[in-house]
Amino acid sequence: MASRPGLLTDWPWTPLGSFKYMVLAPLVIDSIYSYASMRDGEKLLIVALTVWRIVHGQIWISVSRYLTAKGAKRIVNKSIEFDQVDRERTWDDQVIFNSLVIYLLKLYVLGTNTLPFWRLDVMALVVLLHVGPVEFIYYWFHRALHHHFLYSRYHSHHHSSIVTEPITAVVHPFAEHISYTIIVAGIPIVTTFLCGTVSHVSIFLYISYIDFMNSMGHCNIELIPRSFFSLFPPLKYLLYTPSFHSLHHTQFRTNYALTMPIYDYMYGTNDKSSDSLYETSLEQEEEKPDAIHLTHLTSLDSVYHFRLGFSSLSSHPLSSRCYLVLMRPFTIIISIILTSFSSRAFVFERNRFRDLTIHSHLLPKFSSHYKSQQQKESINKMIETAILEADKKDGEELNGYGEMYVRKHPKLKIRIVDGSSLAAAVVVHSIPVDTREVLFRGRITKVARAIVISLCQNGIKVMVLREEEHSMIAGFIGGHCKENLVLTTNYSPMIWLVGDGLSKEDQKKARKGTLFIPFSQFPPSKLLKDCFYHTTPAMIIPDSAQNIDSCENWLGRRVMSAWRVGGIVHALEGWEEHECGLEVPMANPPRVWEAALRNGFKPLVLPSLETK
Repeated sequence: MASRPGLLTDWPWTPLGSFKYMVLAPLVIDSIYSYASMRDGEKLLIVALTVWRIVHGQIWISVSRYLTAKGAKRIVNKSIEFDQVDRERTWDDQVIFNSLVIYLLKLYVLGTNTLPFWRLDVMALVVLLHVGPVEFIYYWFHRALHHHFLYSRYHSHHHSSIVTEPITAVVHPFAEHISYTIIVAGIPIVTTFLCGTVSHVSIFLYISYIDFMNSMGHCNIELIPRSFFSLFPPLKYLLYTPSFHSLHHTQFRTNYALTMPIYDYMYGTNDKSSDSLYETSLEQEEEKPDAIHLTHLTSLDSVYHFRLGFSSLSSHPLSSRCYLVLMRPFTIIISIILTSFSSRAFVFERNRFRDLTIHSHLLPKFSSHYKSQQQKESINKMIETAILEADKKDGEELNGYGEMYVRKHPKLKIRIVDGSSLAAAVVVHSIPVDTREVLFRGRITKVARAIVISLCQNGIKVMVLREEEHSMIAGFIGGHCKENLVLTTNYSPMIWLVGDGLSKEDQKKARKGTLFIPFSQFPPSKLLKDCFYHTTPAMIIPDSAQNIDSCENWLGRRVMSAWRVGGIVHALEGWEEHECGLEVPMANPPRVWEAALRNGFKPLVLPSLETK
């Protein structure tokens, strides 16, 4: 929001929230009816243009975030936070507005007349109109927006984003977009219409060109190679670069151009450091991470949720959305392409913890693949490749918590950390101090064993419902502590430790007010409204952590899974030992816990009647 919001700041459909696309319902219904009854496809072309612009914008979001995570050719080396993501989630409002304008022009200006699909002569006219009146008028209008009266009421909203993303380009108050539509789109389209030379292709190409250049100019990655300007030096005045426009967001009073810097050079408003920043950005090399976090997709909709997906979704805990149900066929296609044609992990996020650079790499596999014997070899190969690639730069029981890689490559310079020690410590410290007994239910994992052993050693009775679970855990507990592991049929304990395998029938037997504390990475289904559900093992990250603008699966903002935190703490402390392996003794959970607290990580507050 601008510092002093002016008239027509908010978009008319803002109160509709996520249902704002309902304003396009008349266009969609009318276009289908027109085509079905009169074979008039012009309105359907407006719908197609709308969809294309949304897809085009999303492609830019994903590509720019991927390139930013790699770090090469980055322009502004600062982070993006949640407030910017929230502010820019309205980036598609301008697509809705433009679609409505074109639809109304079709209804009340063009009427029953039709436009030709393609005309060769119109493109030259569009280019001349853009280089001349569009760029000239936009330049002076943009300079006027930086006058303190208009800037404080409108344009300061756009400039709230110092570190830009492609969608930053179209995040403006409603009044600004009315002006942009008249200047940038209206002049070429209306002029060619009055000249009788407008065509469907000219409209589509011109709007796509504006979208492309806007997104490129705000992507914070220098994409224009030197060869462009070496082959044709005057191009410097006809094509701006991302670094050229980035200076406008950091210096404010320079580089006002829409896409062509010619008027900035003509009127002396070009930033004198434009050329040097361009060269510096091109020479920016990929970062060598200090730690790499390997993760994978979870549910089908998680292809949209992780940082390269929908920015508005990834900035909130993973949850179902009605429009994602409608997109399910497209989701399945994307998932098949991602999992079938990607043979290696790839970087998707870059974070900073003090002087530590942390990369997150995605294995293009879903949780269901980890349970498939057919996928076992390919997943292990991906993980091994990622480890060896990380080593060159100085899943749980699927691979023995990473132990197979340590045995196979004993001379690894890097350290493999599965984070189980901290995950176990987080669960243990989540149990209220006055607890005398807990009920254990779920698959027995390395973390589960460590939790049960710790509780039994501290004199807390662990009630186990299955005889096979009791016998498996008892084999790891020595001495008098075994008497605290109890086989029972009693569901009365008010604290339940739950993992994968918790059934709905078991949950329904819990007493009112029972607290469910998960020890697995996947949370249980929340079936009981009169009970409390804690998060999966996780911690709140310190304020010093940078570039945190997406959530980790179902966890809240600035909350990170204990397994991931365990790896970060290992790197921060500079510990030299591996922390992996199913049969290898676990690292000292109290030591890891204390190190996490010392480095600023905080435990999550338990749910209660006050927070429910």
